[in-house]
Amino acid sequence: MRPKPLVEIGGRPVLWHIMKLYSAYGLNEFIICCGYKGYLIKEYFANYSLHMSDVTIDMRANSTVVHQRHAEPWSVTLVDTGEETATGGRLRRIRAYLNEEDFCMTYGDAVGDVDISALIRFARKSGTPATVTTAHPPGRFGVLTVNHDKITSFREKPPDESGWVSCGYFVLSAKVIDYIPNDNTSWEREPLERLARENNLAAYVHPGYWQPLDTLRDKILLNQLWDSGKAPWKVWH
Repeated sequence: MRPKPLVEIGGRPVLWHIMKLYSAYGLNEFIICCGYKGYLIKEYFANYSLHMSDVTIDMRANSTVVHQRHAEPWSVTLVDTGEETATGGRLRRIRAYLNEEDFCMTYGDAVGDVDISALIRFARKSGTPATVTTAHPPGRFGVLTVNHDKITSFREKPPDESGWVSCGYFVLSAKVIDYIPNDNTSWEREPLERLARENNLAAYVHPGYWQPLDTLRDKILLNQLWDSGKAPWKVWH
């Protein structure tokens, strides 16, 4: 088993796809909270040139030559935040690396075509210490219209328009970490609930594509989209 952020879409970890989205909007400094088998994430970035380039390995000379380096303009800080630490606790453990600056926070198990620049502008205008991106959850089943035992229309897995959900793209002030008392705190419970009660949680509405990677079905769907050349979240060139 590998950490979910390393599950591959089109031969690249979902984490890579998320980082490419941010990079497309000029954000290239990342802090990654490592938990379950975090050493695999460290190894991935430590060997990034090997993953992304042609390589000649001379066994006799014990040398390695990397050809056509495809380097990303990224600075990546990988922080051990504990295998059992809750989501809020992970944020709490990286505070020293934030320099008390505002920052974006995203889970490592979903992709979307979120306009990061628009999200940040909205967050700054809202004046709140926390902004969460909301979206309609993707539909799980096709919708049929039936008339006298005949299907008159079919829509394949439309978005679930019954409500809005957090799709995990946040803009946060470093002060929100004060809402996290310890490692056992789930970010989605006490901190977000308190921020909402205090009217300190703004909602940025994302009308576009968003898809979590929760099941094998999700993985198959995302790989099919990538292989088709029509992945909606691929906003980079």
